[in-house]
Amino acid sequence: MKKNMVCDIYSGVCKPSEEKEVEDINLNNQSPNLTLYYVTDPMCSHCWAFEPILNKLLVQYGHLFNFQMIMGGLLEAWGDGPIDPANGIYKPADVTPHWQEVGQYSRMPIDGTIMEIDPVQSSYPASRLYKAIQQLDSPATAIEFIRLVREAVFVFNQNISDDKILKSIVQTLYKNNKSINIEIIFDLANSTQGQQLLSNDFNLVRELGVRGFPTVVIVNNDNQGTKIVGARDLNVYIDTLKKLSSNEKTVSKPLPDLELYLKKQHRLFSKEIEVMYDIKQDEVPNFVKQNLNPSVYIAKNILGENYYEFILS
Repeated sequence: MKKNMVCDIYSGVCKPSEEKEVEDINLNNQSPNLTLYYVTDPMCSHCWAFEPILNKLLVQYGHLFNFQMIMGGLLEAWGDGPIDPANGIYKPADVTPHWQEVGQYSRMPIDGTIMEIDPVQSSYPASRLYKAIQQLDSPATAIEFIRLVREAVFVFNQNISDDKILKSIVQTLYKNNKSINIEIIFDLANSTQGQQLLSNDFNLVRELGVRGFPTVVIVNNDNQGTKIVGARDLNVYIDTLKKLSSNEKTVSKPLPDLELYLKKQHRLFSKEIEVMYDIKQDEVPNFVKQNLNPSVYIAKNILGENYYEFILS
């Protein structure tokens, strides 16, 4: 008998199917009964440090909840007074050692010297662009944009309040998509409507009772929920999902094939691979060699951390 062949979405391998060829399903039971609100900001260094945990949560448990990334408004503008006196931040240059400390302990690389040489003046322009992309394109693309913004400011030391830098990031985001008019995105972001879209996020942040970033709020259909402040261990989020979910079983999805995952993410840092695949730092280079075709990636190093970029054909 001829075998039923399928290409597995997680492994990327085409092989005989292990599932029934025809089976009854109940989609009502598959719909997420939870909403996960992730309150963040483009300039939040602890949110950058949280990326490895967040991405593993989304990959393995994202089918259990509706995901909403909410902008929190960390820095509207530098004023005459202190921004964060509790952490010794009175002026832009004070941010540099704070960011570098976060980068060192998290091993998600942060340069930080941009705040001394060409300080980011506000996180609002990037946040408004996030809302514009979300409105004109999709939430998923808007999340990709925030990832590129974080890489720009933390890793590649760029001023994300500079219009030229932001335009370059958006052009990178849409370099393979000519159907999107970038100017329309910027027009919306810089309009009164764009500010209102961002203000709507701020209103939701207040409704959720969030005062810092990163914060995750998970709510079920009965409006019962849990607020998790700061970056926590993956199991904290998994246990919360299990507690709030109406599903009897909280089953995780298998880990993705590394090549497919790198292609989707475009760039992965060593720490992200370690967390996703539960391996040690010194195991990453061999793991990459074993799981990636040499023709599809390039290995680089910045600030003492290895990272891997997918080579677009």
